[in-house]
Amino acid sequence: MKRSQWIIGGDGWGYDIGFGGLDHVIASGQNVNILVVDTEVYSNTGGQSSKSTPVGAVAKFAAAGKRIRKKDLGMIATTYGYVYVAQIAMGANQAQTLKAIREAEAYDGPSLIIAYSPCIAHGLKVGMGKAQAEQKSAVECGYWHLWRFDPRLEAEGKNPFQLDSKEPDWTKFQDFLKGEVRFASLSKQYPAEAAELFEVTQKNAQWRLDGYKRLAAQEF
Repeated sequence: MKRSQWIIGGDGWGYDIGFGGLDHVIASGQNVNILVVDTEVYSNTGGQSSKSTPVGAVAKFAAAGKRIRKKDLGMIATTYGYVYVAQIAMGANQAQTLKAIREAEAYDGPSLIIAYSPCIAHGLKVGMGKAQAEQKSAVECGYWHLWRFDPRLEAEGKNPFQLDSKEPDWTKFQDFLKGEVRFASLSKQYPAEAAELFEVTQKNAQWRLDGYKRLAAQEF
């Protein structure tokens, strides 16, 4: 097995899959590790809305809040069947983060790790110095989920999908949104619409987690 290489890119590159981009890299089957730093906006070009931006978040070109559900990049990558995929948040679970990186490094084939990464565009009311705590809060309330997909397990007759998140406390979800300016600013400008969109944001998170649970419960 040749030593794998790491490629690090922002969510704008990772989520807007196109010819010659991320999709082309993982489809090659080469032993390469990819880390997508998911800031949920185009951070390198000023914080524009992207396919990674969740419903209700304010960003450039989405001043009234994003209206389309966020793309699930990780689930798309798992459909290849031979790609190692993980979703992590270091501030929420350092052990799971390290395990995913080690598994990706050891996997003889393409691997993709998606890391939740608060950035200045989120407008954390507690300050960017609390980014790790924000990651923890995101997982605890159900905004972000931790999981791993290891094709080697299926070859052993085991479920390749492992859900690492605990059952979230959904009562904390709306307070989490209010703690970031990208959501809170919408409440100030359009309070009625914001309340409706934030409810959709939470339902989307619950819908996504339900899908992960179904995958984790499958028998092989």
